[in-house]
Amino acid sequence: MNVKELDKAYIAPTYNRFPVEIVSGKGSVVKDETGKEYIDMGSGIGVTSFGIADDTWQQAICDQIGKVQHMSNLYYTAPCAELAQMLCEKTGLKKVFFSNSGAEANECAIKAARKYAADKKGKDCFTVVTLENSFHGRTLTTLAATGQKHYHELFTPLTPGFAHIAPEDTAALSALDAKTTAAVMIECIQGEGGVVPLSQDFVKAVADWCKENDVLLIVDEVQTGNGRTGELYAYQNYGVTPDIVSTAKGLAGGLPLGATLLGEKTEAVFGFGDHGSTFGGNPVCCAAACSILRRIDRGLLDEVKAKSKYLFDRFTGAEGVESVSGLGLMIGIKTKKPASDVVKTCMEQGVLCLTAKDKVRLLPALNIPTEVLEKAADIICAACKEENA
Repeated sequence: MNVKELDKAYIAPTYNRFPVEIVSGKGSVVKDETGKEYIDMGSGIGVTSFGIADDTWQQAICDQIGKVQHMSNLYYTAPCAELAQMLCEKTGLKKVFFSNSGAEANECAIKAARKYAADKKGKDCFTVVTLENSFHGRTLTTLAATGQKHYHELFTPLTPGFAHIAPEDTAALSALDAKTTAAVMIECIQGEGGVVPLSQDFVKAVADWCKENDVLLIVDEVQTGNGRTGELYAYQNYGVTPDIVSTAKGLAGGLPLGATLLGEKTEAVFGFGDHGSTFGGNPVCCAAACSILRRIDRGLLDEVKAKSKYLFDRFTGAEGVESVSGLGLMIGIKTKKPASDVVKTCMEQGVLCLTAKDKVRLLPALNIPTEVLEKAADIICAACKEENA
């Protein structure tokens, strides 16, 4: 059997895969089993921060594998401690808990918020408020946090203790009961919700309400983090300081790693045995992440912003395009014809794109070469034109 037949025979059918087998790649170009090349404008859903088979990333991994590939968290390893130091110094947050994924990072954030609230306000203060149209993961608890009902339908009963308000609804925000609300959890850009940025005013209103009422502010940076928006973390575009930040995806450049960053209020919330993870803080994953974070400097972030401006300018007003949304290299394109049709045409022409709701979604590598980006933009623009429908 070939790979596609093996997949169909033995893998649970949870993914509606594109009919392409990727076998190799370098940077922002990948190759399928026939030798056809594609420009990768999805980067594994915002994961391969510096592209495929990045040399610096590979070397960091190989160096660490040659020393120790895994140790229990009952012992110290240097990459774990060094990565935590880098994250805290770059954000001003105080402590880090490492896990394996964005959902786990969000689980940890929710646990930290509930423990903080219970310790300070009592056991009846546990509600975590999130936004409608949000996405926070696929575990039962992070599904409950997710503000999209269609994700809930097959898996009830979900974890109780969550409430949802509409984005930009400051009246609903003001009406929340601070006595029972442990935290408000937001994505500054709702990625799976259609690449929809929150307004500066609303994010500030949330931060101000949380501060005034001693309610924790959690910012989910799973997709928006690690340079994706032109700042290290998306909240830094908004001038607010969260109490807890979750991140994953691009952090380790292609290896599974999640991180929950705890601020001044929450840095001491966990004691020995309160939380744990067998693979969280794995030294190989952390070494990979260190190699990523060391290179996300002001110069790279400015390049991300410049490439973002190019793409916004290129797609705004283009034939077949209704609107463009997002921030940095996290872009949603609302097209006149179905986004799935645009993605299919792009794939045929050698560009891999994603969708989010009714939009074409772009999440290229942060360091995608300008000439490769321009070629991809040409193909995407052509695919958006209505005569291709």
